[in-house]
Amino acid sequence: MLSYRHSYHAGNFADVLKHIVLIELLQHMVKKEKAFSYIDTHSGAGLYHLRSDHAEKLQEYQKGIAKVFHLDWPELAAYQTAVKTVNDGNDLTFYPGSPMLAMQYLRAQDQAWCFELHSEDSVFLTNNLRQYKQARVRREDGLKGLLSLLPPDSRRALVLIDPSYEIKSDYDEVFHSVEKAHKKFATGTYAIWYPVVDRARINRLDKQLINSGITHIQRYELGLDADASTRGMTSSGMYVINPPWQLMETMTALLPKLVKVLGENAGAFYRADTLVAQ
Repeated sequence: MLSYRHSYHAGNFADVLKHIVLIELLQHMVKKEKAFSYIDTHSGAGLYHLRSDHAEKLQEYQKGIAKVFHLDWPELAAYQTAVKTVNDGNDLTFYPGSPMLAMQYLRAQDQAWCFELHSEDSVFLTNNLRQYKQARVRREDGLKGLLSLLPPDSRRALVLIDPSYEIKSDYDEVFHSVEKAHKKFATGTYAIWYPVVDRARINRLDKQLINSGITHIQRYELGLDADASTRGMTSSGMYVINPPWQLMETMTALLPKLVKVLGENAGAFYRADTLVAQ
């Protein structure tokens, strides 16, 4: 399915969670001088204008980045800095997608592969990443492309898997791709985003991961409201395979504060737990 455009949703509460986790992982990867590969399976356009017709139609960023952009929280400093980098000072006009966030951390020795199938967004992505010599943009199926890149020559990799889940089969496809990728390269760090529209699908995904034999999986989830089958995406989360040791401590401290700011009523919640132990 190629109808999904992230430009309608950029900077929403799901992006806030996803990109905070991503930046924590990127900061960990660059602590070592050794090169690493960044693989983004569903890259989108890379950069989004929050005053565009798409963004203004739903204004989801108003319930996400706009609420946390100016908060004076040390835990948000790196995320806020990354967003400010693509803006003019404290003005919030643009929102960086995951590829643009990654480019702020990649060094000369690192490499990035960014996949995007949508014809228009792949052109935008290519233009937005043109200045970065480390970046390779491919208009291909990102899950298949991921498997072709593993194991990386560097033997270090951060993989972000972030599909739209427009069709039900996406959930199983993501799991099977992760399972295959882990068999090819078990020491990589994998960050898998998921939306909660139908909790039963996420429960199934939980069980698939638990029964897969993959170890060291953490889960982070942020819900604006309690689960509801009639309200669209009420929460979203991230599975992280082979997370850095400090991630749980950081997210356990931050998520309760984010729920208070972003939550819409008493049903708002968060999860920060270990799905499968190391």
